[in-house]
Amino acid sequence: MSHAPHPAAQGLNKPQREAVNYLDGPCLVLAGAGSGKTKVITTKIAHLIETCGYDPRNIAAVTFTNKAALEMQERIAKLLREPKQARQLTVCTFHSLGVQILRREAKELGLKDRFSIMDSDDCFSLVQDLACTTDKQEIRRIQTAISLWKNGLVDPEQAVRLARTEDEAQAARIYRNYLATLSSYQAVDFDDLIRLPVELFRNKEEVRDRWQRKLRYLLVDEYQDTNTCQYELVKLLVTGLGKKPLFTAVGDDDQAIYAWRGATIENLKQLQVDFPDLKVIKLEQNYRSSTRILQAANAVIGNNPKLFEKQLWSEHGLGDPVKVLAMQDDEQEAEQVAIMISAHKFERRAKFSDYAVLYRGNHQARVIEQALRKERIPYTISGGQSFFDRAEIKDIVAYLRLVANGDDDPAFIRAVTTPKRGVGQSTLEALGAFAGQWQCSLFEAVFKGGIEAKLADRQLTPLREFCHFINGLEARASRRGEDAASLLDEMMKEINYEGYLYDTFEERAAQAKWQNVLDFTSWLKEKGTGGKDGSADERSLLELTQMVALMTMLEGKDEEPDAVRMSTLHASKGLEFPHVFLVGVEEGILPHKGDPDAPADTLAARIEEERRLMYVGITRAQRSLHITWCKRRKRARETVNCDPSRFIKEMKLDEGDAVPKEEEVLTPQDRLANLKALLSRPKAV
Repeated sequence: MSHAPHPAAQGLNKPQREAVNYLDGPCLVLAGAGSGKTKVITTKIAHLIETCGYDPRNIAAVTFTNKAALEMQERIAKLLREPKQARQLTVCTFHSLGVQILRREAKELGLKDRFSIMDSDDCFSLVQDLACTTDKQEIRRIQTAISLWKNGLVDPEQAVRLARTEDEAQAARIYRNYLATLSSYQAVDFDDLIRLPVELFRNKEEVRDRWQRKLRYLLVDEYQDTNTCQYELVKLLVTGLGKKPLFTAVGDDDQAIYAWRGATIENLKQLQVDFPDLKVIKLEQNYRSSTRILQAANAVIGNNPKLFEKQLWSEHGLGDPVKVLAMQDDEQEAEQVAIMISAHKFERRAKFSDYAVLYRGNHQARVIEQALRKERIPYTISGGQSFFDRAEIKDIVAYLRLVANGDDDPAFIRAVTTPKRGVGQSTLEALGAFAGQWQCSLFEAVFKGGIEAKLADRQLTPLREFCHFINGLEARASRRGEDAASLLDEMMKEINYEGYLYDTFEERAAQAKWQNVLDFTSWLKEKGTGGKDGSADERSLLELTQMVALMTMLEGKDEEPDAVRMSTLHASKGLEFPHVFLVGVEEGILPHKGDPDAPADTLAARIEEERRLMYVGITRAQRSLHITWCKRRKRARETVNCDPSRFIKEMKLDEGDAVPKEEEVLTPQDRLANLKALLSRPKAV
């Protein structure tokens, strides 16, 4: 079935055009770093709609982050003659697609229409209660095990059978109770958003048919990051009786860096087995980086076994040499990076946002932050914990969310149990079962006739007291002229959150958490009065709550400020910067040391994944790349000697670039001399 190419395909290279035009069956596009994969996906969607006559409502493009989905939708709108058609497409993350399926098919799964989605903090408390422990590491270990079982489509019975140690057996038993508790709450967790649609499609053919008719063409971005469950969902959506599987998967085996999250590179291999007529198209021309950067990236990744052979190349010219610098310790490393950014920016007349500092783990960020602040260099951090993700902020926001919407079940569960007020697990389970029966929210169920038969007075009294308190706040929160600030203070006093923090945590931790809460509430009050000058209209507490709910969802959508981006390597994937500083490239950090007693094959797989992480780091750079490592580094209270990472040698740099020269480490005096020399130089025209 051939169609005239879409006008947008004119600017594409030959393999990109082939990927856009191929519609005769399943297609895998192996897209190397910076090879224009988003361009291929967006152009293919425009081609499907405008040249092949597909209804946009029958096309789905699935990606891994909301940011990528939003960007994709905006780019598609620009390619279409009728931009509003872009809004009819399903462009979303795997989890959002799961939510859409579950919302529509809730009855088929015995869920009420307004089921709740629990976040990892809500689930943490649940596991904590089921495991009868307060050991955070232990709870996280069980949470991770449950998540990996769900992503691998392993049910509790299989998990018990597969357990090799008593720890695993205990986690598997908790998994069984965890599922039962979620079900009685009429709630699902993040992993269920994909697991439950898979179960549904496997067991109910008519439901699966309905979704196959709805989504006639599927595109999957970042395919190498899919886990077993996500791949199963893709397969169930595209294969049916007498139906030709129509989908395009776009991925890069060299950028698979999420094995620890259950992603499996095996899915790329498996595609060729499950779809023997799979068309494989390679995109090897890189539009991002200069040749020297790509040579280093190709040399490193060449040490990994290959699923598919490919070599990135570029027409961007040779570019700056890749620099490797040895530093005495992490403080000198941070100081030098700050000084080099400052001098480099001045010399190139660049912007701060042209620079990124990338590192393997969040713990490396603090010392770099201090050095940037000292040099007065503005920066933003990604990959760390956002303010709104802190448990104490989420606790206060849960109260506000409940005031704004009594049907918000996860907010109800969180607020009614933090601080503790005599409402335990068994009370909530009974309430959840009752709410499920009546198809109503937990809040509504507290006042529903018949609840007295399910709960004893001692269980019901604290629930009703809590709900009366929320109702009182809600009545006043929506009133114009009611002072949001004093209402907020009243709420904080009533719930005695400060007392709860000092009872629950050690003094220093409690102090830090309470300070965060005070920062948050004073920020809210300031928003309520329209800033310090009081220029804007006053906002009621309800309006403030809606604003916070939106901000927590949309956080990070602000205009990019002119600032250096600090980021973990994992969080930098998909981004690009003219100038990159990759720091801490040492044995034990990158590659990460992991468990030295792990079996040989596990160790080998871990080094391969770390090498892909190094490859991701190198290929973020467009024009210049500086790599630093330290001879000594502070670890806890001691100083340890460090060796350069094996990946530095694997980059096969020219001798002149690879061997760091001491004179390349600038002193403030050198920098002053350099700046003077630059200032006296005639300006480039």
